[in-house]
Amino acid sequence: MENDKAYYMYVILTADNMLYTGFTDNVARRFATHQQYKGAKFTKIKSKHPLRLIYQEVFDNKHDALSAEWHFKHQTRAKKEQYLRSHGVKI
Repeated sequence: MENDKAYYMYVILTADNMLYTGFTDNVARRFATHQQYKGAKFTKIKSKHPLRLIYQEVFDNKHDALSAEWHFKHQTRAKKEQYLRSHGVKI
């Protein structure tokens, strides 16, 4: 891993059944930030809560994690769900 540091692409399911995707080097810390209505505008909206972390994937470097996030975000909802199901996530 690049400098022994892992990076993650993660997916959150919101209360209104939306999928939020992000990347981080610390999933627990980042998710806690989202739960506190901080961080991303999308997760600051009260109607989105409660949030549920449904998926995380580790990468060896920041570039790969960012790339995975970008590619996931640019898929249709059906493709996102298919990807998540293929990785053992039940939506």
